Amino acid sequence: MNVKEFIDAIRIRLGDRQIAYRRLFSGPLAGIVLKDLARFCRAHESAMHPDARMHALAEGRREVWLRIQEHLNLSHDQLWHLYAPRNLPASEE
Repeated sequence: MNVKEFIDAIRIRLGDRQIAYRRLFSGPLAGIVLKDLARFCRAHESAMHPDARMHALAEGRREVWLRIQEHLNLSHDQLWHLYAPRNLPASEE
């Protein structure tokens, strides 16, 4: 497999994953789950905490929320820009 084929395969997997997120988080129960996750993951508030362990826990939860939101709300090209393998030759991206 050459570099272009490898990159194409990664792009396809990313697209498939985005479709899976969008299917999972759609439908009548999605709003309930997303609202709960937003609260649990501190989606709309700071993750700062004086205890470093609690801060790390809150940041981890928020990172999960952001990943879900990226897959639901970004275009495929925007998602690729975030998750594309780094250090690719410019002509291969």
